[in-house]
Amino acid sequence: MTDLQTPPDHAVRVAALYRFAPIADPAAVRDALQAVCDAGEVRGTLLVAPEGLNGTIAGSEAAVEAVLSTIHAMPGFETLELKYAWTDALPFHRMKVRVKREIVTMGQPDLDPAREAGVYVSPTDWNALIADPETLVIDTRNDYEGEIGAFE
Repeated sequence: MTDLQTPPDHAVRVAALYRFAPIADPAAVRDALQAVCDAGEVRGTLLVAPEGLNGTIAGSEAAVEAVLSTIHAMPGFETLELKYAWTDALPFHRMKVRVKREIVTMGQPDLDPAREAGVYVSPTDWNALIADPETLVIDTRNDYEGEIGAFE
């Protein structure tokens, strides 16, 4: 995949997205998203929970934008954490929109990620932060992510 906003010679747009925002009726959101995904032959996985939405979808540029427009129209989802890529073929075999208790399993029922989020740290501030001997960094990358990048 290529991490670009504009399409090279690839026909399939991939969008990875998430947003922590309250969803009153996750089942209704699931049904609406499944319908728009099916209509555009979009593939991937979307997780819907009372705390928000998380997933990765792929399809034609127009079909992916139709799904994102549906999400953006939902109260609290006017903005998303969103990354795009392009590829030659659909990377997913089917579309799954699932209702879950949490979009990111934390096992902490009293935790509200929409209210208790961390803060963005600029690269300059990050370097100063990790240079402090009192700072503890917990690396949560999986094996693949660890192989492609390292902290210096």
